[in-house]
Amino acid sequence: MDHTPLRNIVIVGGGTSGWMTAAALSKVLKGRYEITLIESEEISTIGVGEATIPMISVFNRMLEIDENEFVRQTQASFKLGIEFVNWGRLGDRYIHGFGVIGQDNWTVDFHQYWLKQYLAGKAKELEHYSINTLACRHNKFMRARADMPNSPLSQIAYAFHFDASLYARFLRQYSEQRGVRRVEGIITDVSVRPADGHIEAVTLKNGQRIEGDLFIDCSGMRALLIEQTLQAGYEDWSHWLPCDRALAVPCASVPEITPYTRSTARDAGWQWRIPLQHRTGNGLVYASRFMSDDEARGVLLGNLDGAPLAEPRAIRFVPGRRRKTWDRNVVSIGLASGFIEPLESTSIHLVQMGIAHLLTYFPATGFSQPDIDEYNRTMQLEYEWVRDFIILHYKATERNDTPFWDYCRTMDIPASLQHRIDLFRTHGRVFREGNELFTKVSWLQVMHGQRIRPQAYHPLTDLLDEKEIADYLDEVSGVIAACVEVMPSHNRYIAENCAAR
Repeated sequence: MDHTPLRNIVIVGGGTSGWMTAAALSKVLKGRYEITLIESEEISTIGVGEATIPMISVFNRMLEIDENEFVRQTQASFKLGIEFVNWGRLGDRYIHGFGVIGQDNWTVDFHQYWLKQYLAGKAKELEHYSINTLACRHNKFMRARADMPNSPLSQIAYAFHFDASLYARFLRQYSEQRGVRRVEGIITDVSVRPADGHIEAVTLKNGQRIEGDLFIDCSGMRALLIEQTLQAGYEDWSHWLPCDRALAVPCASVPEITPYTRSTARDAGWQWRIPLQHRTGNGLVYASRFMSDDEARGVLLGNLDGAPLAEPRAIRFVPGRRRKTWDRNVVSIGLASGFIEPLESTSIHLVQMGIAHLLTYFPATGFSQPDIDEYNRTMQLEYEWVRDFIILHYKATERNDTPFWDYCRTMDIPASLQHRIDLFRTHGRVFREGNELFTKVSWLQVMHGQRIRPQAYHPLTDLLDEKEIADYLDEVSGVIAACVEVMPSHNRYIAENCAAR
């Protein structure tokens, strides 16, 4: 085994995944490796990753970037959660908010005390016990107050909506300042070493040859290295996730910028709405088996807040994951490693996890196979955890008004997801497996929001009498309501702190 350090790292593809990778490596590796990124202005990027989840703040802190400047440069707004409309039934609305619900003080989870009262018709809806969700309802926002540790104001968790192309530009500038070399060009040939099948170089259209020790495939769904060259294989999940197309279009912004993403279920898929400072991002994710492209276009353009600013852009995809996200000396990150639709804004998170796990198992020249196997196992779990959570949104519905929703409501689902649903149906139990992305609070909000109702609550809830529980719930909801009352509006917070110049 050759333990000699690598010298040259080549990132194939720019966009969000390429420049996130370049930024992270240029920061962590401290200039001791040559990092080259190859991209072409002739090749467009998908750019649907405009909404994020709170884990991106970890990435930003690692880069040591100024958050207000990041928000200005990317025309961003803040995000406290996602509103889901028409998912359980037509007319339903609920918010999957970030952060915590209630306050755990006693024997069982807070939601069990709430559940006991709710099943008896004596508790408010779940959103009244979370500062994130209640702030969404009132279009309020502020960053968490670290100086108020005993207040719900210290528990505000947030992410961002931003312009993906501006984000890539922001990270490109960051990376180039730290020594990353950008090469403009289209790759026309990939050279593979006969002895071990490793990629040794790529050749550009202009004849330039770029050699590398480690190649990172950020070429999007083309998967130029990991699939077209190394044929790592792909696991198709379309039997569980039937949507296979999307249309995306920006429109004029509305005066009040909401601090949440909206996902509205349509006849054969769902529509996203992502508010930015300068425009609103929109898209329709749909199943081509149940809706034509022309119908999809009509649905999307007929449900915008303002005038469209461009022609809708079509995207085709196969939901699933690469069987090997790391094969030989190629690591795939972003859409090259798989695609799970952006229903819970996980695309950028999976990029972030791919980078983080690469740093954990960063190779020497010998490329240890046990390290590669563990990376692949870990990334498989990351994708499967997200997959199950997304499938839940489709399966947990009472809608039977269209063939699409009939299919989703009655389809078979992975045993791992069925186990979670069964566990919740009995006593409202939820759990978090290992280091999976979605917390117990996330599972709770979606299962309850989409009308999965437990038969009973945790038996140990009865250790407190009903009056104690009722008083406690009233106190929690009252304090949260008072906190939301003093928060500034989302618009005002942006204007005073980080409005684009």
